[in-house]
Amino acid sequence: MAHTRFAPDRGLTSRMVLTMFLLGLLYVVFVGALIALGVQTVVVLLVAAGTLLAQYFMSDRIALFAMHGRVVSPQEAPELHGVVDRLCAMADMPKPRVAIADSDVPNAFATGRNQKNAVVCATTGLMRRLDRAELEGVLAHEMSHVAHRDVAVMTVASFLGIVAGLMTRVALYSGLGGRRDNQNGAPIGLIVMLVSILVYAVSFVLTRALSRYRELAADRAGALLTQRPSALASALVKVSGEMSRIPTRDLREAEPFNAFFFAPALAGRSALTSLLATHPPLERRLEQLRGISAQLGQGV
Repeated sequence: MAHTRFAPDRGLTSRMVLTMFLLGLLYVVFVGALIALGVQTVVVLLVAAGTLLAQYFMSDRIALFAMHGRVVSPQEAPELHGVVDRLCAMADMPKPRVAIADSDVPNAFATGRNQKNAVVCATTGLMRRLDRAELEGVLAHEMSHVAHRDVAVMTVASFLGIVAGLMTRVALYSGLGGRRDNQNGAPIGLIVMLVSILVYAVSFVLTRALSRYRELAADRAGALLTQRPSALASALVKVSGEMSRIPTRDLREAEPFNAFFFAPALAGRSALTSLLATHPPLERRLEQLRGISAQLGQGV
């Protein structure tokens, strides 16, 4: 992690290393299997690498464009800039660009491959609903993602899923499905597709597990930086409650960007949904904040 006053998180670091190791191992096995099947993987790997690089270097622009956000000056949004200035001074980190997304969905996100290329964005719906302390807690959470280089890590972690997804499409649309390795053998395309689907599923579960933990780590780091876990807990409860008042159509439109958000636009409650979720359950996040409050001699 780059130098800041955000609390280091050894648990997050160890999980990142373990996830990268498992994904790397899965990648080696996957490519080895494709080569053994006689599949030419060079083009797929080049396309996947190009997609990864574009996502890595342009994540801030892509996220702002997708969420209809725009960078604002201190004159346009003095309160938002004031909160970010205060957090940057507390965290001893460079100030990111500050943006606002015109959306009634109460949320925020931060993105960028490093501290020098970061942007933190709040929606108009979030700014209308939270007081200053709550807004500070949310933005501290988001800026800790930048300090922990979460965007860069998750982008790299998604590479194997991109490759597997592309290989599935190649098998489906290139006519490999009917090609056989010999007269009596199984279709090569079918094997490639099944292997690709399995690899995609495993990599998806691993990256989602890492995503959930990084949200808990961001809650922890943000709460410790501001020394006000109660404000972050209040913001979580308020944002989650207000989501139910947002039209379902708007939430559906925002759902694809859940991985970026402070809180998911739509969150299921089944065991399978929780396994595939980008964020931990609200109860788990509040439980952690209560524990931090107890450590600080406060109450949530």
